Amino acid sequence: MASTAAAGCLTVVVLRHPVLTLLLVTAPVALSLTACGASTTGEKIEIGGSTALTWGEGSYGVVLAHGASYDAASWEEQAVDIADEGTTVVAVEDISPDSIAEAVRHLHDDGIDDVALVGGSAGADAILRLSTAEPELADQLVLLSPNRVVEGLGEQPKLFVASEDEPVADVSRELAGTAPGPDNELVLLPGSAHAQAIFDSEHGDRTMELILDRIARAVSR
Repeated sequence: MASTAAAGCLTVVVLRHPVLTLLLVTAPVALSLTACGASTTGEKIEIGGSTALTWGEGSYGVVLAHGASYDAASWEEQAVDIADEGTTVVAVEDISPDSIAEAVRHLHDDGIDDVALVGGSAGADAILRLSTAEPELADQLVLLSPNRVVEGLGEQPKLFVASEDEPVADVSRELAGTAPGPDNELVLLPGSAHAQAIFDSEHGDRTMELILDRIARAVSR
């Protein structure tokens, strides 16, 4: 027998043995937590054999790569705001470097030459790996709470955002200090929110303003 209850953004499913129901009310034999799907206004497309979501029809491209505990639809609010700046936004479901590169090529095939890469946590790490392999692929990088330092990035503008008290804050400090190029900006916010969780913190609006400012400047070039 199974019982189901919603808990925030999780669906909790408790399975009980059909004979030992009374005993297992307090001792379930299995507990499954399934992340609930976020609603989205994005259009579902396929890129390189994987699904993605897209918003907008602008002449500047933005590819979004989510963190490990998120999905493409988790970018909904940010994607809508970025698309409103005159961009075409693609949020990949598969955050591997190859999938992100496929999304960039998809935008190139649509006639969009300049593409920014925006990622959080594991998505930021994937963007860093891709950018060391193809340093000139992206027009600019926006990285929220990356987890590792890399070498061999390109000269394009870069924005590194992290929270002062999160364990990986020093990664952003080091990347901003050692990455090539004249326009590498580091923003350390109060608190300990990590990557996309920053958008849900009191510093979410400021973070979005930083991102939109960079996107708007690129669109207006």
